[in-house]
Amino acid sequence: MPNWTRRLRRLFLTIALMGPGVLGLMGSAAAHPHVWATVRSEIVFGPDRKITGIKHAWTFDEFYSAMAVQGLDADKDGVYSKEELEPLAKVNIDSLKDFDYFTFVRAAGEDKFLPLKPPEDYWVEYGDTVLTLKFTLPFETPLDPGAEGATLDVYDPSFFVAFGFAEKDPVTIAGAPEGCAAKLDIPDPETAEAAKALTESFFSELGPDSKYGSQFAQNVTVTCEAP
Repeated sequence: MPNWTRRLRRLFLTIALMGPGVLGLMGSAAAHPHVWATVRSEIVFGPDRKITGIKHAWTFDEFYSAMAVQGLDADKDGVYSKEELEPLAKVNIDSLKDFDYFTFVRAAGEDKFLPLKPPEDYWVEYGDTVLTLKFTLPFETPLDPGAEGATLDVYDPSFFVAFGFAEKDPVTIAGAPEGCAAKLDIPDPETAEAAKALTESFFSELGPDSKYGSQFAQNVTVTCEAP
């Protein structure tokens, strides 16, 4: 298995403090994807009609969430405080750096993705049996979407994690001038279903430059009409 895939597995499995028995159970329970995350994103605008960053809230599935919080209730009161979850938030953020935070932004007509700064204001919340990671990704250079638009994709290239935008309020805009809007495009659901039939060996052979998971990305396009 390529090193980058092992590191990705550590991100979403080792931090859950699981034992070998649980790992085996998870491996036999399903093929890719292994983790599901519901995405809510806020597009943040500055005063000059330019996007300055993205605020993410990723809510993970109950199975992953239950494993991730094992052993973190230090005072045994049945409540996971922000302080108790701080180490989990940090290891998520530190590990996600190697994968560009699974966040890919580019201007219309551009092939290269926009460079992102390290996350700000990150933390983890636990409630209703699910874990939510919240963080802000500032852009190195503010982006003017203009009428042609800018795109935001959230996906895991290896499809180890399946990201999908929430049905309610998936994308919001903060500080946007009049005439700006965000549109969410959803890919063909049959494509993701077909991927579930693929074997683990198929995914193990994917190289570090693979963009296999991009075909499952739900694309967000932000446009702003001329003032």
